[in-house]
Amino acid sequence: MISIDRSSQTADLGDVRVANRAVVLRHVRTHAPCSRADVAARTGLNKATVSSLVGELIEHGLLRETGLTENRVGRPATMLVLDGSRYVGLGLRIGADELVVVAADLAGERLLTWRRAFAAATAGPPETVRALAALTRRAVTRVTGAGRTVLGLTVGVPGLVDADGAVPAAPALGWHGVPLAADLRRALRDPGFPVGVDTDANLAVSAELRHGPYAGTADLVHLSGGLTVGAGLVSGGRLLRGGRGFAGEIAHLLVHPGGPACHCGRHGCLAAVAGVDAVVRRLLPDVAADGPVTDYLPEIERIQALARAGDAPVRDGLAEVGRHLGYAVSVLVDLLDPEVVVVGGHLAALAPWLLPAARDEIAARTSGPPATVRLEASALGSAASALGGATAALATVEAGQLPVACPLDRTGPGCQPR
Repeated sequence: MISIDRSSQTADLGDVRVANRAVVLRHVRTHAPCSRADVAARTGLNKATVSSLVGELIEHGLLRETGLTENRVGRPATMLVLDGSRYVGLGLRIGADELVVVAADLAGERLLTWRRAFAAATAGPPETVRALAALTRRAVTRVTGAGRTVLGLTVGVPGLVDADGAVPAAPALGWHGVPLAADLRRALRDPGFPVGVDTDANLAVSAELRHGPYAGTADLVHLSGGLTVGAGLVSGGRLLRGGRGFAGEIAHLLVHPGGPACHCGRHGCLAAVAGVDAVVRRLLPDVAADGPVTDYLPEIERIQALARAGDAPVRDGLAEVGRHLGYAVSVLVDLLDPEVVVVGGHLAALAPWLLPAARDEIAARTSGPPATVRLEASALGSAASALGGATAALATVEAGQLPVACPLDRTGPGCQPR
């Protein structure tokens, strides 16, 4: 007698339904407003399946109907769009001189963007975790008070991040072996939603891929600007993480042999010539006498003002930094052949004076036919990685998992997807 594993069949059918939900959500996000018939025709799912999935997604507050359209042959169709009114993701960024939190919904709308001045490099991990937890609690109180449910939180860190959300090394912060995700969950007293950690570069390129001017670009690189420089890499539409999750760590690529000392102990690394502290101290010599910088924004604004006024030493210094940046990008171009490379943080703020020299260096150094890669400044600002973190926190829902239904007046921290 042949036995049939009914539980396995049920699981398989459940997996198929989850995958199909993700297909429907992805199609509506990309093509909204669209009808059920449009979804069925474009995805290959049959109409009955689409109708069932759409009903389920509407019930759980992930899609909503916007009314009828007459611009079609036959009966008017009810149009669908993503519903961003109920669920949010939180993203946090640990920057050189700030903590940033973003709350965003499924439709990509930013519900809040807060910045707190904070010198993580001198504060140390315990104080940083306490500050992150306090900022998170404020954000959770704000969004849940507006009747929304937090589905997850992701923190962006300028360093290496492993699969458990620990930070094996973040030299720019002086961190080694910090179990950041576990520490933050403990500080939040097990908040009821997932807490994740990723590199700020990975989260920033994810934000660019979804929300930036080059959204949907299949081969894209984001270079984060801060105390260090990291690369978020997208190839063939997929984020490249590497075997241990450490892909994109180009901060210590040698770009200036015999150049300034780096915090890693070597000389001439990309971080040592293009990191925000390196740029500020090189172009504003008076800063070196004032001790550690706790807020880089005024210094970057001073550099911008001097460059606009035609200050020759500042402009020459920026051009040299641009050449070193271009050398690093040329290596990425030869390795990955991206369509677009986007620079963020202070690199974006100083882009008018950095990028011309960088583009010349790329053209001179890349092998093969003349490089067609575009090198551009990010339009997402310093909140790019926090926005990417908020988007990552919604990933399980976007992958087709349903959040547990919660009343809109719930005051707790969130509901887990299922």
